[in-house]
Amino acid sequence: MKKLILLAACAVIAAAALTSCAGKSEAADKSLQKVLDKKAFVLGLDDSFPPMGFRNENNEIVGYDVDLAREATKRMGVELVLQPIDWNAKEQELNTGKIDCIWNGFTITPQRAEALTFSKPYLKNAQVVVVRGDSSFNTLADLAGKTVGLQAGSSAADALEASVEFKASLKGVVEFKENLTALMDLEVKGVDAVIMDLMVANDNINRSGKSYRILEEGLSPEEYGIGFRKADLALMNKVQSVLEEMAADGTIARIATQWFGADISIVGK
Repeated sequence: MKKLILLAACAVIAAAALTSCAGKSEAADKSLQKVLDKKAFVLGLDDSFPPMGFRNENNEIVGYDVDLAREATKRMGVELVLQPIDWNAKEQELNTGKIDCIWNGFTITPQRAEALTFSKPYLKNAQVVVVRGDSSFNTLADLAGKTVGLQAGSSAADALEASVEFKASLKGVVEFKENLTALMDLEVKGVDAVIMDLMVANDNINRSGKSYRILEEGLSPEEYGIGFRKADLALMNKVQSVLEEMAADGTIARIATQWFGADISIVGK
């Protein structure tokens, strides 16, 4: 009987300790309250990444992610502040407090998930290889001994690192600050191909009217998520809940159709 009483007492103490720790953890997370107090949500993005976030002919930052964030922050009762950042230093920009999140076609990877807190995926994507329309390249094997370009610090770089045999077959890899610059170099035959996000590749091809092709053989499927500081669970959970509300009432479907011609969002699906 004494043993049973002792075990029960230990269980109560353990439960109380866990509750106390959880309470302290939640109390320590002021991420959402800070955003609400300053009435501003600072979104870090690469402003040359269409159709997710880019500058239009009036130099205004627009895009699918921008429209999602604008509606989400409106529902949160705060102002959306768009902060262009160096994509190669995005995690540093976030962790030093310059921005509240990274929301701009940001691929969820195991390495990034170790350092950041991600929302649930909201779009599917893939890393693809873009070549000139008049080139003879049709497969990854055709690019053996050739030079490819990609954006520094991007998911394309991660995908190439993971494709060990393909990378080993290449003559070289050239890193660019922006995807647009990489495509310009492809056009003048500075590189033989460019690795980039499927979403961005399709948009650039349609928008520019240039004769580019996307190889059927890609590198890797992936998903986009919103990146927050590791400890900012309260802020992430709020943004996630608002996105799910937007999906439920059809707002995300409307925004996706405006940008992509169809509802390709995976929020709430």
